[in-house]
Amino acid sequence: MASFPKKVGERLVAGLKRFQPIIASAKARDVNASDTVIIVTDMLAEVFGYDKYSEITSEHSIRGTYCDLAIKLDGVLRLLIEVKAVGLELKEQFIKQAIDYAANQGTDWVALTNGDIWRVYKVTFDKPIASELVMEFNLSQLNPKEESDLEGLFRVSKEGWQKSALGDFHEQRQALSRFFLGAVVLTDAVLDVVRRELRRMSPDVKIENEQIREVFLTDVLKRDVVEGEKAEQAKKKLAKAVGRVLRAKAAKSQEEELVVEGAEAAGPAPVAPEEAPAAPPDPISPA
Repeated sequence: MASFPKKVGERLVAGLKRFQPIIASAKARDVNASDTVIIVTDMLAEVFGYDKYSEITSEHSIRGTYCDLAIKLDGVLRLLIEVKAVGLELKEQFIKQAIDYAANQGTDWVALTNGDIWRVYKVTFDKPIASELVMEFNLSQLNPKEESDLEGLFRVSKEGWQKSALGDFHEQRQALSRFFLGAVVLTDAVLDVVRRELRRMSPDVKIENEQIREVFLTDVLKRDVVEGEKAEQAKKKLAKAVGRVLRAKAAKSQEEELVVEGAEAAGPAPVAPEEAPAAPPDPISPA
């Protein structure tokens, strides 16, 4: 089931059918970067649904230099786009340039494209500043009849931003990353479950969580899953998530205690006096 409105889907399909031959022709003519920017600008309007005159900014100024395109929604900068010539390979140096633009603007999202290949990165403002490739697609190879291909386009569309589709996709990728799963496996909560199952299989064997953790670290999980920058980021993210849950539980518990204390301070609710039984009807005198 598509996660976007039918009208948006129809626009994405029509846009693909229109721009795939345009990209192929531009490649054959080996158009330059300036002409590629024009094509990408039209794609942003006709495929992705942005208003060309109010939401797409060309040559966005960044500390004395310029990023090719920027997307603004309701006056807020959402995405910086660095465009290279359609026939040019997207090299590492171009990625660094795009990330530097985003870092200087304090923008979380940046895209690098040559009109055909699109790469979207999430910028993390750590020390040093880091970036993660969240999604990549090759426009000329997308199938207008394939729902998953359309969903990829939708994440970068105007409607996608309004529904936080790209952010949600990134969160899902992080939750299912080997680094995050590795961090989860090594938590006491998971180790408790593993220990319980091991004791069920071998009730006479004494096993502690630290022993299980050591086996995971040395024999089960790969070193790069539990060590290094991405592993540390996963541990920090998990710690923050656990902290939020614990704080929410503590706040709820405190709120319940205050309700109970307030009820106790108010004392027992007054009991309504019992109504006197109704008087029996007067006997009817015989006629």
